[in-house]
Amino acid sequence: MSFPRYPKYKYSGVEWLGDVPEGWSIVPLKIAAAVAVSGIDKKLKDDEKRIRFLGTDTVYSSERITPEIELEECSASDEQIRSFTLLAEDVVVTKDSVVPTKIAVVSYVDQPPEQAVCGYHLALVRSHPQRAVGLFLFYSLKSTALASYFLSEARGTTIIGIGGGIIGKAAVPLPAFPEQTAIADFLDRETGKIHELVAEQRRLMELLKEKRQAVISHAVTKGLNPHAPMKPSGIEWLGDVPKHWKVMKLKRVTLSRCDGPFGSGLKSEHYCDEGIRVIRLQNIRSGQFYGRDSAFISPQYYKELGDHSVVPGDLLIAGLGDENHSVGRACVAPSNIGPAMVKADCFRFRLNSKLASASYLALQLSTTANALAGALSTGTTRGRMNLSASETREIVLPPLAEQLDIIEFLETELAKFDTLTDEAQRAIDLLQERRTALISAAVTGQIDVRTAHTENLTS
Repeated sequence: MSFPRYPKYKYSGVEWLGDVPEGWSIVPLKIAAAVAVSGIDKKLKDDEKRIRFLGTDTVYSSERITPEIELEECSASDEQIRSFTLLAEDVVVTKDSVVPTKIAVVSYVDQPPEQAVCGYHLALVRSHPQRAVGLFLFYSLKSTALASYFLSEARGTTIIGIGGGIIGKAAVPLPAFPEQTAIADFLDRETGKIHELVAEQRRLMELLKEKRQAVISHAVTKGLNPHAPMKPSGIEWLGDVPKHWKVMKLKRVTLSRCDGPFGSGLKSEHYCDEGIRVIRLQNIRSGQFYGRDSAFISPQYYKELGDHSVVPGDLLIAGLGDENHSVGRACVAPSNIGPAMVKADCFRFRLNSKLASASYLALQLSTTANALAGALSTGTTRGRMNLSASETREIVLPPLAEQLDIIEFLETELAKFDTLTDEAQRAIDLLQERRTALISAAVTGQIDVRTAHTENLTS
């Protein structure tokens, strides 16, 4: 990317800022704005007034604060309300985090929600009307230079944080007031274009996800032959299936099955760094085993629990679900699983390999999980299915050779979707990098926005 630059530069005197345009001043943030750390907690107290508050989760997820933002309720004193009520052009900075990369995440108040305050773990930055433009300070705090400063000053192990004094000492390059406005408007316009391009790629990823699921669903419930004679399956939500496929219960092709040990038999305090792998709900994704989240117990304790073993090729079914992960979803234990067992609410089915492919059934069971959840599961906030209900699930089974053909077809087709999805994600990553570079360059004067040809900056 080629940026138009200012005619002359000077050394800022700050190592992580480098050179800035001649004529710009470098000031601590506390000179350009009032910086105050909020102590308003969400715990309710009877002797204080109830009021809505902006919390860290909202700041992490929303760059712009508007009246439509969902807020929680807390209690606060009159003084706290006077000091921390959100106003237009305020900037809110997170000062505590459990994730190092989330130090000093910022949000800008476009339009304040009616009577809402800046909550705990946050600092409120309010620009001085004659010295700084709030939107310019927002973009300044998003620059890589300021991010580097905050990260270098952060302290802590479990909770990593920066104090209000650290935020106030942050060196901010400050051009003349009208130029701050021009830079802020420029960045609003150009980052808006990038935001739209990112949104397009995300819409594409959603369409690819839907199409991918449709291809899987059709293959494992209708087969690959569009001209195959069909028959009613007898299952309302499934409809017709190929005439030569068999409709049966999962237990008909099962050699053995087990649940994990009863709740108190296996707790987090039993886990250790190595030993017998414990397969948990988070490892069972729809048609895929998620191996990054691992837990182990000692071989000695495993022997006390009885047989809950898992070997490569076993079918794994989740007996608990939520809005993001359906109850009844299934996957296959991978070849590199090692010595392993299932935890409570995770079911292991060892299949008759002469009749059924675990890979085929994992996809079919995951595809039909949403339809089945209401019929076979219990629970309100989280769907639950027990082992007995799982083994009575209806499956439609082509001959084994046809199952393997379907798996081979899907491996090829899904690889195409994965490639397109990866390309879309790379495009998003590149656009976000470009956005960060654009912000950092503009607020430190590495772009002269007065002469920038903006059509070249986001293309």
